[in-house]
Amino acid sequence: MIEDEAPAAAERWRASAPGAVLLDGFHALKHALRFGADVPLALAADKDAVLTLADELADDLTEEIRRSVIEVPAATLRELVPRLHPTGVAALAVRPGRHANLDRLAELPRPAPVVVLDNPRNLGNVGAVIRLAAGFGATGVVTTGDLDPWHGNAVRAGAGLHYATAVERLPLDDLPPGPLYALDPEGEDIRSLAIPDDALIAFGSERHGISPELRERAERLVSLPMRPQVSSYNLATSVAMALFHWGGTSPGAQENAAA
Repeated sequence: MIEDEAPAAAERWRASAPGAVLLDGFHALKHALRFGADVPLALAADKDAVLTLADELADDLTEEIRRSVIEVPAATLRELVPRLHPTGVAALAVRPGRHANLDRLAELPRPAPVVVLDNPRNLGNVGAVIRLAAGFGATGVVTTGDLDPWHGNAVRAGAGLHYATAVERLPLDDLPPGPLYALDPEGEDIRSLAIPDDALIAFGSERHGISPELRERAERLVSLPMRPQVSSYNLATSVAMALFHWGGTSPGAQENAAA
């Protein structure tokens, strides 16, 4: 460790953290770097241990992590983050420009759907959905309501994969263009239809389902198969089922996966 590097890095962290995205743990840092995030500061309690993880899990990033991660005492790192990740590493990243995300969401034709979360109430579920959307190659995830999808708890649950897709919060009236398919128990069985690549696939809140306003705007109501007397699926499970169905019926999805 270079003398005085750790105290200076800690001061930089304190100055920069309020406006930055917290990447909590090795996997969040790994994914953010792979998908082009600007990460001006990364700290670790044990840099050698982080480099060992990189060699094992992300050897494409080992040298970049070696150059960028600064080692600080574990006690210092615990003071800087809400809770220290078991991998002992945390970083600050720049949030992507809103205009670039909105342009990506609005572009037509699009190669994959946009997932819409209508007034979600659980940040962990939001992060899990973003992780799924990134894995399926969805164009983006849009939330309505008052929760910020870039909140630290959502980024932690998303393992840094916010940078792999377009993530924004928008009013219902400003949703991207495209046919709106809303998940609802009274809708058509999803197995009976194909979801187009330019669709918006909307999911309601964990407790109340889609709002009356979104229901009114929907081009189609779609239901997931469910055994009688089972009340609901977890939000992320519902998104996974819908995206898997899209991926199995869309030529665009298969081209996306091959790329």
